[in-house]
Amino acid sequence: MKYYIIAGEASGDVHAANLIRSIKIEDKHAVFRAWGGDRMATQGAEIVKHYRDLAFMGFVEVLLNIRTISKNISFCKKDILSFQPDVLVLVDYPGFNLRIAEFAHKKGIKAVYYISPQVWAWKKSRVHKIKRVVNKMLVILPFEKAFYEKYGVDVDFVGHPLLDEIQNQKKISRDAFLENHKLEDKPIIALLPGSRKQEIATMLKSMLQVVNHFPDHLFVVAGMSSIPANFYKRILKNSKARLVIDQTDSLLQHTDAALVTSGTATLETALMEVPEVVCYKGNFISVAIAKRIIDVKYISLVNLIMEREIVKELIQGQLNTRNLVHELNLIVGNKERLSQLHSDYQELREKLGDEGASRRAARLILEMISE
Repeated sequence: MKYYIIAGEASGDVHAANLIRSIKIEDKHAVFRAWGGDRMATQGAEIVKHYRDLAFMGFVEVLLNIRTISKNISFCKKDILSFQPDVLVLVDYPGFNLRIAEFAHKKGIKAVYYISPQVWAWKKSRVHKIKRVVNKMLVILPFEKAFYEKYGVDVDFVGHPLLDEIQNQKKISRDAFLENHKLEDKPIIALLPGSRKQEIATMLKSMLQVVNHFPDHLFVVAGMSSIPANFYKRILKNSKARLVIDQTDSLLQHTDAALVTSGTATLETALMEVPEVVCYKGNFISVAIAKRIIDVKYISLVNLIMEREIVKELIQGQLNTRNLVHELNLIVGNKERLSQLHSDYQELREKLGDEGASRRAARLILEMISE
């Protein structure tokens, strides 16, 4: 079978790579063409466009790059017709992917959406378009199945692929981790500033403001190879914080606390049982628009799934040095708080279901193709 997969950002690259690995187990003759990243390429997908060239976040930023986005959409449509896939697999990235799904529907190409756009949070009207142009939704958050069923969408809950990712992580001793990266033997506070240049530039500057307030700790930035190292180093120029690239898993294994930009990383950090403070600061105009149209109580996946605040969220003006220092002090070495977090994190894991999300998704995709 021929699979055309579109993942527009780093987390999608990870989950799509695991899906490709699982599809290859079920379909020995599978051929993959994709928009994604290095993880998908490692699994054998031919990458048409890398996600680092696609990631525009915020209403203002999208408007400023509308011509580039339009060209990408036009090119993608032509590329799909040339490839003639048996199925189109869309991974999150809704602004782009829903337009491609509509095109595929008109051309009679089956489309599966793996990892739902957050239509339950904003633009609920998109669910009607999804019902019309997407053949099957494969969702990874427990409350999403009931949401889609309410609108009569063909949907299956497959569990969260992060559970597989964490289960398959290579374990490394603390001594080896410190030695490999020439790090001091101090308690570590991890800084996870995001995956796109726009958010990294904003978030990392905010996070670094707390470094001098915790002299007994080592601050380590989780960088990504999809972003040039010099980009991080320019921001870190006068900071004591250290940088490690593509080692987020190993870093979180040996971290005492973390400051995490809102996104999938907040959930990964929680599933690794690391105390965290969720951070977000965006373009003023974009955030002002978002506040008017987004219908959720929390911004982090952790709190959304739990339906209550178990990790602190600092957003926009709340994201300042004083609040960051205060919240870190509440979770660093606080045994009572850590005990409560451990209990909450266990409940979170139970809500996400069992491991094997990628394998279940692969089997459902093959079943749909053969129908």
